[in-house]
Amino acid sequence: MRTLRRILVALLVLLALLWAGLAVYAYWPATASGASARELAGPADRFVTVEGIELRYRSFGEPAAGRPDVVLLHGFANSLQTFRLLAPRLAGRFHVITVDAPGFGLSAKPAGHDYGNAAQARVIARFAAALGLERYVIGGHSMGGTLAACIAASDPHVAGLVLMNPGIITTGVPAITQYFVWPLPRVMARVFGTRELRESFLRRSYLDPRLVTDAVMDDIQLASRSADYLDGMTSLMGQYRTGEEPAAARRVRVPTLVIWGLQDRSKQPGEAAAVRDLIPGAVLIEVPEAGHYVHEEQPAAVAAAIMAGADRWR
Repeated sequence: MRTLRRILVALLVLLALLWAGLAVYAYWPATASGASARELAGPADRFVTVEGIELRYRSFGEPAAGRPDVVLLHGFANSLQTFRLLAPRLAGRFHVITVDAPGFGLSAKPAGHDYGNAAQARVIARFAAALGLERYVIGGHSMGGTLAACIAASDPHVAGLVLMNPGIITTGVPAITQYFVWPLPRVMARVFGTRELRESFLRRSYLDPRLVTDAVMDDIQLASRSADYLDGMTSLMGQYRTGEEPAAARRVRVPTLVIWGLQDRSKQPGEAAAVRDLIPGAVLIEVPEAGHYVHEEQPAAVAAAIMAGADRWR
């Protein structure tokens, strides 16, 4: 019994030391305070404030009668840069707007914000209203697909929905993150802000990892260079929950296009059809030679699929 007690005490001490080490790492002062979003922004970036949150966005094509408005939402820990290949291909037929969701890219990352799907969807819907979009198509990739489905189910101004390998059946985020307690959310925020981890994470998501270029990484890392990144991402990581996504998709009643990269290693077999079947009348387009980032690996095929469905959204 004495030996067992000593082993238990030693394990508890080790655990306490580990926990203390994580806390030190999490709250160790950053080497630099970071820059403002506007200092990091490029010439094509625009900003608008919605519900007190400044959002970065870009526009492609001109708004005009007969030219549908399309708003595109990126996936988790990404930004509007993910549509750099798709949006220009759509600009001849649509007025396309790409936007950084609250907490991501160069949009504001307030620590006190509600980063749940419903609250995020509400902000994006009001973003569309702030830009004067009276009737628009909402599209999203991965996590952005989840938010797009929530918006389509709740905003009467949405005319159509485009889902690109959405995080509706499986989110791609480990379930254990739902149970993170202090200081783990801040540890994960700090770790996830490192270029090496983000690059490694991204490369595993592509069939051709050469698409993850230095320029792509420079753009993605703008988020972690912003002054409010660490506190905002800590809050976001601590709020992560899953399980409500299928219910939101079932409430969608607008014409829906599901575009699916067939070689997505993060998804389960049959998931594409399962997403389609959640939404009445949804059309599934399967794209070969593409993984999770279908819109980056096969942007021409994705653009063609969206343009072919344009008449359904008028």
